[in-house]
Parts: sequence; C-alpha cells; structure tokens
Amino acid sequence: MRLCTVGGTAIAALTEPAVAGEVVAGWAAGRGGWIVTVNVDILRAAARDAGLAELVASATFAVADGMPLVWASRLAGDPLPERVTGASLVGTLAAAAAAHGRSVYLLGGEPGVPEAAAEALVTRLPGTTVAGTDSPPYGFDRDPGHLAAVLDRVVAAQPDLVLVGLGFPKQERLIARLRPRLPEAWLLGCGAGIPFAAGQFRRAPVVLQRVGGEWVHRLALEPRRLARRYLAHDMPFALDLLSRAAAYGFATRPADPRRTARS
Repeated sequence: MRLCTVGGTAIAALTEPAVAGEVVAGWAAGRGGWIVTVNVDILRAAARDAGLAELVASATFAVADGMPLVWASRLAGDPLPERVTGASLVGTLAAAAAAHGRSVYLLGGEPGVPEAAAEALVTRLPGTTVAGTDSPPYGFDRDPGHLAAVLDRVVAAQPDLVLVGLGFPKQERLIARLRPRLPEAWLLGCGAGIPFAAGQFRRAPVVLQRVGGEWVHRLALEPRRLARRYLAHDMPFALDLLSRAAAYGFATRPADPRRTARS
C-alpha cells in the first residue's frame, strides 16, 4: 500500500473500492483493522497536537476525506487517487459486509438515528445483518461506567464491521479501546456518516462533491455548529497546506531537459 504524506500525516493512496478490498481481504484472513477518515479539521488537529497525531497514526490506515488533501498531494507531486469519505464508506463497506455474510454495528448519532440508518441499509442492501445499534448520550465517554457499558455492548455483539460516528477525536479514542477486543473486526470512524445513511441530512450533489464544495453544503445545513470551524480554522489551514504543497512540488520538480539543453 502506497502512502502519501499530507500535512505531516500518512494517507493511504487508495480508491474507495480498494479500501473495501482491504477490508474484505482482512476478513478472509481473520484480520481486522481500523480506518481513519482524515479531513482538513482532523489534519489541522493532528498538526497541532502530538497526542492526536499519534492517535491517527495508530490506525491501520488513513484515507483522505477532503479534496484539499487530494489537491495538496497532487501539488506536492505525490498524488492521492481520489477523495474517500466516511459518509461514502458507510454504504460501501456495509455493501461489502452484506456480500460476504458479515455483520454491522452502528454506534453514534441522536436517539433513533443509528436504528434508522440500519433500517435504510437493510432496505438498500439485501443480505445486510445488523449486529446492533447504539446512541450513547452526550458526555458518556467522561463517565467510566457508562463508557465501559457502551464498549461491552459492542464487544458482546461480536460484529465484523463497526461504524462509529461520534466525531473526532471521540470516535477514534473509542475505536482505540475497542480494537484489541475485536481483533477480527474492521472499525471505521465515519463522523456524520450514520446520520447521512439514516437520511437525517442529504449529501451535496455529486458535482459539488467532485469539485471540493461539499463543505459549503454542510455549512448551509449546520451553520451554527460548523461556521467557526470551517471559516475561522479550517479554511486558513487548508490555504496554508496548499501553498506549502505547491512550494514543495515546485522545489522538487525535475528540471525540464529541453530547457537545460537550450541553456
């Protein structure tokens, strides 16, 4: 698996079908794993906090959940093939699970949301087996007893695929604790992927996704929650990331032999 370094974080150069292929191969070999979907916000957090950078690096692999990461990799001369989002992987990996007789556990979202997402997956993907759903209340992770109960419920269900939508870094910290207890399962931190699967929110039109404008759609859906993060924090970081990548790509670009010959 080829890795590209973007903003100091190693990102797997995988397409979405290739990610599903890694998961299916792991199941066949009795080997689980953990996938981090790195967007600009996560990349920014990891760049500023060594502990969060270590948390991301401890996953089996990370994928680029954000077009600025893909653009930066191309500007730097080490291109990622495409954007791979947590929202898309929810459906893609659930489809792989259904096709191979594997079970899915959905953890995260408001009450009723993981159940609605599970129902939508069962309807859309014949053969889907739901091992369980859970919607723990806000702050559950600060209560040792409540956190242990949430973890124990997942482990007791023995799922093959665990979709965790609690936001970064909460979902990754929970996955890090689940991983050794479910060594043959694959775990995905999918952010808002569960509400999207449930139909609570609609994703941006495909054209907008392809040109890197899905963040505008998300901002319009949740302006109070996302405005400060996107506009005050993520946008300046993304612009700096792209400028640095362009400078690096220009500095390391091989000289044009034709230009050298003329000189």
